[in-house]
Amino acid sequence: MSLLLTIIAMATALATVLALVSFFLPQMTPDHEKLSPYECGFDPLGSARLPFSLRFFLIAILFLLFDLEIALLLPLPWGNQLISPTLTFTWATLVLTLLTLGLLYEWLQGGLEWAE
Repeated sequence: MSLLLTIIAMATALATVLALVSFFLPQMTPDHEKLSPYECGFDPLGSARLPFSLRFFLIAILFLLFDLEIALLLPLPWGNQLISPTLTFTWATLVLTLLTLGLLYEWLQGGLEWAE
């Protein structure tokens, strides 16, 4: 029981020290640029009806797709503990192949080029 109390006390002390250091350490020097709102590169005080590039949103969607793919494939190393690890790795390879072919198609169609 004493070991558990020691661990809890050390964790609490460490959390308190880190919170205090992060509160007092940074130097806050706000200026006009830091205090102004930032809206994804758009001027927040200008007209809301300005044209924007759809390629930006295409790149964002592709990033989200591949980010989701990585999140889904993170538990893959534990797949060898399942009943049929070969099936797990086959499905993972199929998903990676499909996404790679989609990226290759997008690349060859010129969808990833910023300038035409």
